[in-house]
Amino acid sequence: MAALLGIQILGAFFGAFMAYYTFLHYKRKEITTKEYSFWVILWLTFLAVTIVPHLLDPLVKTLNLARTMDFFIILGFMFLIGTIFYTYLLVRKNQKRLENIVRKVAIDRPNKKQ
Repeated sequence: MAALLGIQILGAFFGAFMAYYTFLHYKRKEITTKEYSFWVILWLTFLAVTIVPHLLDPLVKTLNLARTMDFFIILGFMFLIGTIFYTYLLVRKNQKRLENIVRKVAIDRPNKKQ
């Protein structure tokens, strides 16, 4: 095994910290077991790929990418775009709920003349 690069060590610490941070939120019952499982699998995969990046070589060659870093950049953009879209949908859903609540309160409240 080749010596770990500084960025790999930093990535490994980041992955381990995020796995621990996810565990803390799970223990506080802020996330469900299903969410916890998803995030732990994601962080463990991140750790594995960070420490042994050659695991992705077959995938990188299949996609005709020059470097593994190109793959990570593309994957990162896809993840960010998907996350932004999901957040947008949640905000719109909450906005509609709030509008309905305000509308209902306005209709139910008796008119006050001043």
